[in-house]
Amino acid sequence: MNKIWLSLAGIILAFSASAAQFTDGKQYITLDKPVAGEPQVLEFFSFNCPHCYQFEQVFHISDNVKQKLPAGAKITKYHVEFLEPLGKELTQAWAVAMALGIEDKISSPLFEAIQKTQTVQNKADIRKVFIDAGVKPEEYDGAWNSFVVKSLVVQQEKAVADFQLQGVPAMYVNGKYQLNMQGMDTSNMDIFVQQYAATVKYLVEKQ
Repeated sequence: MNKIWLSLAGIILAFSASAAQFTDGKQYITLDKPVAGEPQVLEFFSFNCPHCYQFEQVFHISDNVKQKLPAGAKITKYHVEFLEPLGKELTQAWAVAMALGIEDKISSPLFEAIQKTQTVQNKADIRKVFIDAGVKPEEYDGAWNSFVVKSLVVQQEKAVADFQLQGVPAMYVNGKYQLNMQGMDTSNMDIFVQQYAATVKYLVEKQ
């Protein structure tokens, strides 16, 4: 009985491996013009984007991607400023989070404040989210006007232009592959999330 079970398990595993095919034009798209010098895995998002909120906070797709990435690989997230309100201010605030190394600490409360409680109406409200999350006011104010933050804002803006970004959420690998959500199985959200993460892993390891 055990031998039969092991044989069946082997067949199931073999089928799963063969079924997990990754096809250019389906789960991902190869860019016509690769962008050199960008992070290995780059995600574009906006706190003003309801789909980005679902992507990050409801389905935790980025977290699933992180778990599947090979050792040494990581996701870099850039905020886009073309979605209002406060697009430029939120991009600068994200640059502050990047400069202070607190992206994971700030992402959820800022998404919640904008998408759920709608308590962010101006630049002062953004600042309050950071302070409520434990950032010292003087640390935030110093970072906001720093050269590092200004450089990070330019870096994010340049990447948006270089990739000719049309919408968010969007994820790119090695500057030459774009994840294509429309080509994935959306009949079951768990399957979709796992397929998305597995595709990123495949592209990171692709020679």
